[in-house]
Amino acid sequence: MKQPKTEGEWLGVGGSRTYPYGSTSAVRAHVLAALGVLKLATADQMHRLMAPGHKDNKAFRNAALDLARHGLAVSEGSARDGNKLWNLTPLGLDAAAEVLDRPVGEMGGTARGAARSGAPHAMAVNETVIAITRTPATATRPVPRQQTASMAPPAPEQAPAPGLVLEPQGMGWIGSWSTEVPLNLTTSRGNRAGVRADVVLQAPEAGLPVLFVEVDNCTESADTLAAKFEKYLRYFRLKTKNPLGSESPVWRTQYPSTSREGHPPIVVVFNPGTRTGPQALKNRMNTVMELTRLVWSGSYHGESGGGYGAEERDGYYDYADAIPLLFTTLDRLQTNGPRTAVWWRCGHGQWETLPDALANPADRDAWYARDEQRRRRREEAEQRRQQEWAAERERWAQEPDLEPEPALEVAPCEQCKGPITGPLGYDLEFAPPEDGRHCPSCRTDLRLQYPTLRQAVFGRRSRSK
Repeated sequence: MKQPKTEGEWLGVGGSRTYPYGSTSAVRAHVLAALGVLKLATADQMHRLMAPGHKDNKAFRNAALDLARHGLAVSEGSARDGNKLWNLTPLGLDAAAEVLDRPVGEMGGTARGAARSGAPHAMAVNETVIAITRTPATATRPVPRQQTASMAPPAPEQAPAPGLVLEPQGMGWIGSWSTEVPLNLTTSRGNRAGVRADVVLQAPEAGLPVLFVEVDNCTESADTLAAKFEKYLRYFRLKTKNPLGSESPVWRTQYPSTSREGHPPIVVVFNPGTRTGPQALKNRMNTVMELTRLVWSGSYHGESGGGYGAEERDGYYDYADAIPLLFTTLDRLQTNGPRTAVWWRCGHGQWETLPDALANPADRDAWYARDEQRRRRREEAEQRRQQEWAAERERWAQEPDLEPEPALEVAPCEQCKGPITGPLGYDLEFAPPEDGRHCPSCRTDLRLQYPTLRQAVFGRRSRSK
């Protein structure tokens, strides 16, 4: 580095001998926090992530230069757009841990040497963090001194300017993020890094206790990307015993519960840039979705809807061993923000907001809700039938009794003068056919009489009535 000719040659506007570039402690803290999380970033990215209300990124450039003068930051290369890349030194990583209030062991590495290649993947990760966080722009100019009420009346509240477009709300803040997080798998030789998450977001205030984020620049094959989620699944399946002796997932020792069925969600942010067209990107997303179907689909359980004897069939998906896998693009996040319908949940088939995408509309709880609706419909139908029957019985009770119809007079038997139908209980099986004049007993007697000579010659003939 060139030595100053005079004692104040390096002093910028408002600078001092300690911080010759005139940076403030607040902006230096912003730079330490940003680089402590992102590991590698440009002054423009730190400006948009930490304090977008600043007019430009000059304050962040000066802060990085002042930190470099004290051995806390270093620049070893430039991004592909020409902006200088900054990362922390080991001493700067310790300082960033104090700013972020994190243990030094959780800070990760310093990304030394990564800037020499332009770090395109790290730049896409940074843009994803910026697009999801969307730090609100706040005024940074000094607030003028308030005048007393006797000197000037209070100024009326001003309405927002007409046509002002408000930025979509984001999720989390710089302290909600962690990058390059190793998720270790246990082996016979000890622990090894099974998968390294690009970014992990913990924003419980936004309904996200934990969210794993993978950024894809579409430079590797779809098979390589899909294989990463199988490693995630193996990690999520790992069990450990708690002090009470019961088993619990290993990931729960590091992250809180998601309060949802299944493993923690994973988001894939596709960044095709100019390398991949819309149709090629769609084909890539479909390919990854098919290759990972066993990871996110869950298992189907068919049940009889409505209980025993019901004709309706219904079922549910068990997501206890499934990963909610979501897709989105960096362009959608930058344009619309994370709280709009920019998330595509594998298996849902449409763009949704994040709460809807993380919901499981076909799980066991949804099946219970549908079964409860069916039960209520059956009870209501049975209640309507009971009411109809009660109304019918009431109508029958109010109708007058009908008079019995008079019995028809039957001619008596010509021979015995008794009922022509015969005495009660008489067996009609062996009686001669009815002739309309005699009862069965008399017909039998007449049949058993000896025939006359005429009847014997010409036969009996029936006499009409």
